Amino acid sequence: MINTLHIKNIGIIDDVTINLNEGFNVLTGETGAGKTLIIESFQILSGGRFSKEMIRSGEKNSFVEACFYLPNHNFEDDMAVVSREINISGKNICKINGRLVTVTELKNFMCNIIDIHGQNENQSLLDISTHISLLDDYSGNEMKEIKEKYKDLFNEYQKIKIELNNNYGDEREKQRKLDLLNYQINEIEEAKLKEGEEDDLETRRKIMMASEKISNNLQESEIQINNTIIDAMNSVIKSLGKIEEYNENYSKAEQRLKDAYYEIQEVGRDLEEYIEDVYYDEKEQYEIEERLDLINSLKRKYGNNISEILKYKEEINKEIFEIQNLDSYISDLKNKLNETENEMFNLSKKMHDIRIKFSKELSTKINNELNDLEMKNANFSIKIQFSDNNNFNTNGLDKVEFLISTNIGEEAKSLIKIASGGEMSRIMLAIKNVLTEVDKIPVIIFDEIDTGISGVAANSTGEKMKQISKNHQVLCVTHLASIAAKGDYNYYVSKDVINGKTKTKVKLLDEEEVLKEIARISSGTITEISINHAKELRKMGLKEIVA
Repeated sequence: MINTLHIKNIGIIDDVTINLNEGFNVLTGETGAGKTLIIESFQILSGGRFSKEMIRSGEKNSFVEACFYLPNHNFEDDMAVVSREINISGKNICKINGRLVTVTELKNFMCNIIDIHGQNENQSLLDISTHISLLDDYSGNEMKEIKEKYKDLFNEYQKIKIELNNNYGDEREKQRKLDLLNYQINEIEEAKLKEGEEDDLETRRKIMMASEKISNNLQESEIQINNTIIDAMNSVIKSLGKIEEYNENYSKAEQRLKDAYYEIQEVGRDLEEYIEDVYYDEKEQYEIEERLDLINSLKRKYGNNISEILKYKEEINKEIFEIQNLDSYISDLKNKLNETENEMFNLSKKMHDIRIKFSKELSTKINNELNDLEMKNANFSIKIQFSDNNNFNTNGLDKVEFLISTNIGEEAKSLIKIASGGEMSRIMLAIKNVLTEVDKIPVIIFDEIDTGISGVAANSTGEKMKQISKNHQVLCVTHLASIAAKGDYNYYVSKDVINGKTKTKVKLLDEEEVLKEIARISSGTITEISINHAKELRKMGLKEIVA
């Protein structure tokens, strides 16, 4: 369940915190006070789309955060804090218990926590493609296990079909592909690439380009050693030799200089050899440049380095082999496709049988719910068509459609051809009330699904939402007094103008305030008569709650 909801800078909402409770939470209030924004905040927190126009005027970001109590979800203390911040630039910062997550990860997490229904949700019932998912949800684990096996096969089936449809079966396309691959192979093989040669070429190129500089500095060094350093050291050695008999240290110094003298002579001879080795060959440099250009050209086409180019060549050889042996390859693929199709067909038939079985049960339960919702003459049914032409989709070979007849003797027709807005709300609520028996989503939000209904139907709608709240936390935005009277907790949403700006306020009402709000909704004004009527509605609602 949701313990706390914190909303900041969304529309006219400045900074609001709402503490919610178990059971049936009802939101009522002034038109335009922000009730819809509260529901939209839940949609934002659930990973829904967000328009920067929703950011409060003059602010740079919006923020929504909720604290959930979620036993059996492996959270510390069974608590989870989920937040989403959206900057005016469009940047999202989503977190689950302080851990950064993507919008997709947020959506995947929240879809198991909150289920939001409103007038737009009712419209989804008019989309036939959603009907099969609703039926499958009701079918439970029996369907889930088979559907997971089918899904794996369907993914494999799609891959095989793509492989078969890659145009290799067309002789001209096959030859075109072979010509291209052979050209690439020849281009790589003619280059006679060797691992590591690029580094060697770059080193040689660098030395050759610097050959004049290297030669000049080597010659200068050799001249300094032979003409300057050697002569100077020779002179010093002779001088020390003349006085070595007077002090042992002079003799040691002389010997050290002699050792250095011979070492420097050796360095001088080495430099002479180095000078001879340095050369510049214009033709060779041209060949190096041309080779490097070729390697770079191949890198642009086939890989980032010689190793990747050679690996690509191996892949080309493998593909050429497959194309040249295509008949056998295609035959294997077709056999595999047939095997997969047979397995998928068998699973599709099992899913069909399960859907037939549960469609009867679901239809019966929904008709009972509709009867309670003052649609006594309505008859809800589920049409299931099985396709034998192996036109597989993600759900097998079934086409599922919800049908309804709202009057006795009328033929069952598609929802879009029959149902009014108020009827759609009740049909959706009936379906949801049945499905809550099997789903484990802890929080259900209803946003003005009572639009278009009144009287006994409205009262029955409230009873159904109240019934759902026994196993789920329910949050309902309503404008009907008979529904508000059934709330375990009633919140009043209002707006004030402070310093020239409109701000939303949300208040948890005490029992006296609840009665006044029911009276206001019921008659538009708070009078003794409307208060007495509110008391009667509340008394009836509380009796139903106790019952």
